[in-house]
Amino acid sequence: MSETVTSKGTLPEHQVEAMFDRIAGRYDRMNSVMTAGLHERWRERAADLAEVKPGNHVLDVAAGTGDLSFELARRVSPGGSVTGADFSAEMLAVARQKQPAALAGVDAEVVFEQANALELPYDDDTFDAVTVAFGVRNFSDLDRGLSEMARVVKPGGKFVILEISTPTKAPLSWFYGLWFDRIVPFCGRFADENSAYTYLPNSVKRFEGPSELAAKLAAAGTRDVRWVATAGGIITIHHAVVA
Repeated sequence: MSETVTSKGTLPEHQVEAMFDRIAGRYDRMNSVMTAGLHERWRERAADLAEVKPGNHVLDVAAGTGDLSFELARRVSPGGSVTGADFSAEMLAVARQKQPAALAGVDAEVVFEQANALELPYDDDTFDAVTVAFGVRNFSDLDRGLSEMARVVKPGGKFVILEISTPTKAPLSWFYGLWFDRIVPFCGRFADENSAYTYLPNSVKRFEGPSELAAKLAAAGTRDVRWVATAGGIITIHHAVVA
């Protein structure tokens, strides 16, 4: 596949969508490699910060294969709902396959819908909270995506972003560089998906730092913006209240 890189170091939106369609069947394994198997714990923390409760209605943007959507569904049960939105049809297909086992005994409605984060097909003030895990760094227009997410949440609702970030202090920064620059791309050769294992680590390195992302969240229509750094700064979870 011939890929074009923009001046910002990102891929055009249609190429990112095609990449995720292509890797959907092995994305969960890839995510475990990139996060050293800790992503489930981080999603639980993100769900904690969303502060959802039984009966709430939540939007999970860039839902991918559904893991955060499933965690949120457990929190809004009984009587709540989670809408998992993603532009990759193949990623959503994997989420739907996982859904019966993941939600056994959970009394919440979960639907997965194909949607573009930059043009969400939902009315203003629809949801009690919105989340996104490992997705905002792939938005072709971050400001627009954040504004769209804030738009569809009721005033006072929570906005949570879970994202990989770049640690700056040694020795963790040295290990991080080795892991993302050498080990993750090396794994891609065995998965026959070298371009994805190269693009995704690079997308982390070029992404905004925590303070820059917090400023963009505030500009998108949220208040009380805060963030929690964990795993030595490898993961940052931003949380805010929609104004």
